[in-house]
Amino acid sequence: MKNHCLERNIYMALNQNKLKILQSKVPEVTIFFWIIKVLCTTVGETFADFLNFNLGFGLMFTTATMGITFFIVLFLQFRATKYIPGIYWVTVVLISVFGTLVTDNLTDNVGVPLETSTAVFSVLLGLTFLFWYRSEKTLSIHSIYTRKREVFYWLTILFTFALGTAIGDLFSEQLGLGYLYTGITVILIIVCVLLAWSFLSLDGVLAFWIVYILTRPLGASIGDYLSQAKNNGGLGLGTTVTSVIFLIAILAIIVFLAVTKFDRLAKTEAVDTEQTNGSKKNALMQTIAALCIFLAVGIGGYVELSNHIASQAASAPATLTGQLTEFIKIENDLLTNVNANDFALANKGADDLEHQWDVAEPVLRKIDGTTWTKIDETIDIALAAVRSGTPDAIQCQSVLSDSVRVLNEANQSSSQTDSPQTTAARKPQTDTKQVSLFGKLTNFVTIENRMLTYVNENDFASAKKGADDLEHQWDVAEPTLRKIDDPAWTKIDETIDAALAAVRSENPDARKCASALTDSLSIVNVENK
Repeated sequence: MKNHCLERNIYMALNQNKLKILQSKVPEVTIFFWIIKVLCTTVGETFADFLNFNLGFGLMFTTATMGITFFIVLFLQFRATKYIPGIYWVTVVLISVFGTLVTDNLTDNVGVPLETSTAVFSVLLGLTFLFWYRSEKTLSIHSIYTRKREVFYWLTILFTFALGTAIGDLFSEQLGLGYLYTGITVILIIVCVLLAWSFLSLDGVLAFWIVYILTRPLGASIGDYLSQAKNNGGLGLGTTVTSVIFLIAILAIIVFLAVTKFDRLAKTEAVDTEQTNGSKKNALMQTIAALCIFLAVGIGGYVELSNHIASQAASAPATLTGQLTEFIKIENDLLTNVNANDFALANKGADDLEHQWDVAEPVLRKIDGTTWTKIDETIDIALAAVRSGTPDAIQCQSVLSDSVRVLNEANQSSSQTDSPQTTAARKPQTDTKQVSLFGKLTNFVTIENRMLTYVNENDFASAKKGADDLEHQWDVAEPTLRKIDDPAWTKIDETIDAALAAVRSENPDARKCASALTDSLSIVNVENK
């Protein structure tokens, strides 16, 4: 009788274990799992930018749209009674986009520093792991066969994407490491983790979650490399092409897995979700050691890069004065392209502006974080307008002019709270600028760009009003500008006279006017930079 009961208990236990496997809601961890994970992460980076910039949704509307879509698909995932590749991986794609947008909103709209986001999401992820383990005694994804574990699982995934975004942006952008070197660093760490798992008996669950978190900045680096313009070090595919390529690749792999069932555990395969006391203790010690290593390396790297930026900022002027000329030039070129309705060139200019601004961010932000944030907001608005699916020339011209104005103010103004030592140290630089027209012609560039817009629209009534304004402003500024650099003033004056004559003629020719204004703008821009 006892033997019969024992056999029945063993039989029930084995069948219960099989039932758990049959009801598992997540795939087996194979090479395809990691390929799709990286692809999803890359799409999370590029598709969010595509909706935000290319389609002109804006960050808030993009977040709301993707958030609603994500929760709808997540509901379907919870409704499913087993792992279904299509539903599962669509959920991962959407959570990657949504997790990325959560961090972007905190940074761009709320103004939360990336250091704070990194710390907060690290704590939230740690607490999720803690409560998950205390409740279920395992963190293995092979054990996702109850509703509670599935809730813990998807909450963990959301925090890994948000944390990965914060860490990636912190090191690649704010600390100036760049996406390429960030990607290389992440790959090296992943290789070390895999070697530790293969040869040093690193706990499999711990190794899995470390790599899972790190694939987020890795995917972002890949996406940025593929989508960035060639002159910015990328392949120049753009966010649209990159997103389409990766979505097609994801779809192809999902179809393959759905047909072959390659990523599903065999029905007769048992999964041991329980750990012995010895293995639990070993996993705990490894987790503590891994946390200490990552904290030491992460904080050490942060301090080292911050000190490097601080040294660069210390050797730079104490304010942003004179350091924004390149961005003014790029935006003026953007205005010229917009005025000519050449949005293909304008989009390339937008890519260049974004890249150059990101590269300069660490130093400029260190010098004057408040002003940098103000400028960054106007640049984001300008980029969104130019990259819109159906860009409006007037709107683009307006936001670009506003951004140029803010840049010019910061480029010319000096800190009101400079110490005598700082003022004395910067005096030679200020004196040097007095002998050139550097930064003093932005207003005329803006007026001529506006006139060019009117000419391209055949609105010569408005163009002539602009001509009156240009002539008046130029005459008012003549005494000062001519005294600073008479030859340059004379050269510009000739081009302005030619432009005014073309616009004010009785029967103005649009091509002739556009040519004269473009010539004048090229001269003014050269002297202004």
